[in-house]
Amino acid sequence: MTTPPDEGLLFDVAAPPTPVERLLLLAGQYVQHNDMLDRLLRAGSPPPEPNAHVASARQLAAATRTALKAVTDERLFHSHDLSDAVVRLQQLAFLSSASADQQLPIARTLTALAPEAAMGCADALAHEIRRHRWNASASPDHSLTAAHHIALREIACGNVVATSSLGRQYVHCRDERVLIGTLRALEAKGLAERVPKSASSAYVGGPLQDRVRLTPAGTTALATAISSPPARRAPGTTPAPAPTAAKTAARSR
Repeated sequence: MTTPPDEGLLFDVAAPPTPVERLLLLAGQYVQHNDMLDRLLRAGSPPPEPNAHVASARQLAAATRTALKAVTDERLFHSHDLSDAVVRLQQLAFLSSASADQQLPIARTLTALAPEAAMGCADALAHEIRRHRWNASASPDHSLTAAHHIALREIACGNVVATSSLGRQYVHCRDERVLIGTLRALEAKGLAERVPKSASSAYVGGPLQDRVRLTPAGTTALATAISSPPARRAPGTTPAPAPTAAKTAARSR
């Protein structure tokens, strides 16, 4: 009995996410979870069911443990940063599981910093992969600028929302600034998307905002960018260091 050729497959099987991609996807899951809790807690909404968040919290705990296993399965040398990342993921799994047993306000607090923590773990893992397997890293997309990379990171952390007023569109960020033109460029490349009225309002009684999220292609682009070694300078592009005062005095003697 012979094995049928690949051409005979009825559909393509998507490759599983890399460990770095899995951590970025986990960050996005925490952003969605926190947005859901914010909407449930929003002033003026009907009182939410006491267990409305339980299923989501338990799924997050399971997803965090899966991401943790993916990191440990890489069998990289445990630097201090990577060891800290492993501990942080263990903490996230515990906090997510514990939040399922708490009322909504406390549950929201327990996962508040989870997206940034997952992003930090992705950074730590990507750094170790660069150190040990630099020749196996995928080539970064050189069409993406530094502003694009910053925007992708901020989006992954759940720091970017969009609103519109009087026919104009605005981008609101928490840390690094992301321009509306940058967001539109990422959307045109299929790397980011807006989810209407999925994020909490900017002020009490205000309208819901549009959460900006990474698409699957955006997740891959960011994972590739942080997993790739920095671009090398061309020979002669680095300016010579200025002479120190001692050397200058020695030459004048």
